[in-house]
This record gives sequence, C-alpha cells and structure tokens, in this order.
Amino acid sequence: MMQTTPVRLMLLSALVALAAACTEKPEADKATTSTKTDTKAAAPADGKKGGVDRASLGMFKALPADMASEANPSTPEKVALGHQLYFDKRLSKNHDISCNSCHNVAAFGVDGEPTSPGHKGQRGGRNSPTVMNAALHISQFWDGRAKDVEEQAKGPVLNPIEMAMPDAKRVEETLASMPEYVTAFKKVFPKADKPTFDNMALAIAAYERKLVTPSPFDAYLKGDDKALNAAQQQGLQDFIATGCTTCHSGVAIGGGMYQKLGLVSPWPNQKDQGRFEVTKNDADKMMFKVPSLRNIAKTGPYFHDGATKDLGEAVKLMAKHQLGKELDDAKTKPIVAFLESLTGTAPADLTKTPKLPASTDKTPKPDPS
Repeated sequence: MMQTTPVRLMLLSALVALAAACTEKPEADKATTSTKTDTKAAAPADGKKGGVDRASLGMFKALPADMASEANPSTPEKVALGHQLYFDKRLSKNHDISCNSCHNVAAFGVDGEPTSPGHKGQRGGRNSPTVMNAALHISQFWDGRAKDVEEQAKGPVLNPIEMAMPDAKRVEETLASMPEYVTAFKKVFPKADKPTFDNMALAIAAYERKLVTPSPFDAYLKGDDKALNAAQQQGLQDFIATGCTTCHSGVAIGGGMYQKLGLVSPWPNQKDQGRFEVTKNDADKMMFKVPSLRNIAKTGPYFHDGATKDLGEAVKLMAKHQLGKELDDAKTKPIVAFLESLTGTAPADLTKTPKLPASTDKTPKPDPS
C-alpha cells in the first residue's frame, strides 16, 4: 500500500478548504435565504382567506341592501306608513302594546324577555324572535305557521294573549278614525277607499323588509380580511369544523330550514312540540324553524322557551343535543367570538320612534277588559 507523504497531506487539506469556501454562502446570503423560506412558510395556503378556507365560505352569503318582495313592492311612503303602524299602540285593545313592544328595533328587534308580556300581562308560550333580517327566513314564528312577514304582521294584532284586538273590523275603525292615517293609506294604496287590515299588514311588512343589519362578517365575506380579528377567524373555523353549518348557513346564517330540537340527544324541555302543534304530523314533533344567528350576541335569552341566558351555554347545548359533541369553555370561547362578529347595524332612521297621527273623538278608547 502506498504511503501518503506530509507534503501530499498538506496539499490535500488546502484543496478541501478551497472547495468548501467556494460552496459556502456569505452571511448576508444566508439571512436572505432564511427570510424567504420563513415568509413562504408563514403565507396562507392557496385557497385561504385570512386563514379560513375560502371554499368553505361559499355556504354563507352577505346580506342584501334590503329584503324586497315582488308581491309587496316597496315605496318610501309605504315604508314610512309601516314604520308608524309598527310603533302604534292603538292597534292593541288597551292601547298599551305595539309591534315594537315585543320586537324592539332599538334593541336588535327583541325585548330581552324569556317570553313577552301581552294583553293584561298575559305571557305567550314562546320567546319573541328578532324582527331584524326576519324577512329572509323560509317562514315566520318558531313553528313556521306564517309563510312571510306580510302574513305574520296580522297574527299578533288579533291574538288574545298579545295585542288582543277583537277583529279586523276594530282595527280598520281605529285607523279610519285618524285623518292622517286615512290620507297616508290612500296615497300608498290608491285603489282602496279606506284603510284595511290587509293593507295595514302590507305596510308593516314593507317596513320590516328594510330592517337589514350588515355586520363585520359581511365585510369579511366581501373580501375584507381585517374585518374579523384572529379570535373571530379561529371561531369561524371552529364553527364550521364543529358542524354548526349543517343548519346555520346561508344569508341569514339560519332561518332556512326546520330541524328537530334534540336531534342526537333528547331536549330537556319536551312540553312544546313545535311545528307539530301546527301540522299534527308526528314527524314534526320537536321540529322548530332554525333561528338566524345574526345579532345572536344581542338577542338573548335563547331558544323557543327563552330558558338560556348565556350565549356560551347555548352553544354548548346545541353541540351536545344537535351534534353529539361536548364543548368545554376553551372550545366554546372562539365560537362565541365569531358569533359576536354577526352583530350588525340597523338603519338609524328606521329604529327611531316616529311621530304618530293624533287620535280623534272617533278613535276607540283603550279597553282593559
């Protein structure tokens, strides 16, 4: 075997060092390479928007400017008339309750009560849902017994527990007793020779169809990644991953279907059988219209019986009884943060108390009986 001399060893070492020096990058180049790598790693993956999968946002839709109806076309005069009627307590038997009493538009369309007080202090059996964005729903009331807000507007006025007017004739007599209403109705409904109960409902519904509350989430859906903070974006991801969008999706984030309350685990309160009370179909037992989650952080207490005050607790109950999942406080918190991003802003001019026509000696007097 050939022996390596000291000279050859020195020459070999020099060649190795030179080769290493030629392949090593300067410190500045190292830093540049590292920065580029880190930036690429930190960038959201393709198809993501603010950290949320862009494709998953397709199940939602931003709110429209209003909730127009071809069957009940809107005019400024009709909306203004509906605004007055919505606030007018003289449409109740004892002149002490208006639509706004239970659906306060200055408080996100609710009264904050588990169930609302009506004529002579009577309480209805269900929580009063918000009127905000309600015209987007497939139907009205928890059991869907009214097909739209036009039909819904008639119900409470004649309900003996709510506004308790004895009949439509009494409503029409009340409206006809005030010249300002007569003039306004004639302008909005020129084919009718006097105010009618049906036209009253059309005007109230036209007003309600303007109660749209755009929120930060709508801005996010339209492309503003900064509209939701990090906690809300995480909550949105968790909301989707948990399965909440099975029922809560679409433009109203709910309101688009009926669902059994207690789908996986029986609901504790079985006294109210929901839609079954309307259809008498056994398949509709414990079926309720899925509520919209828009403004949900401001519209408690929750569920048809108003039995739950805390939004986090409501989220946990839904996860357990509808999805079969147990959520602790840590998992619930970001979902609640996302739900808070659904709090919107109502049109300021439509949430103020309007000036109402003056009563006359022909206006029926309050009746506490």
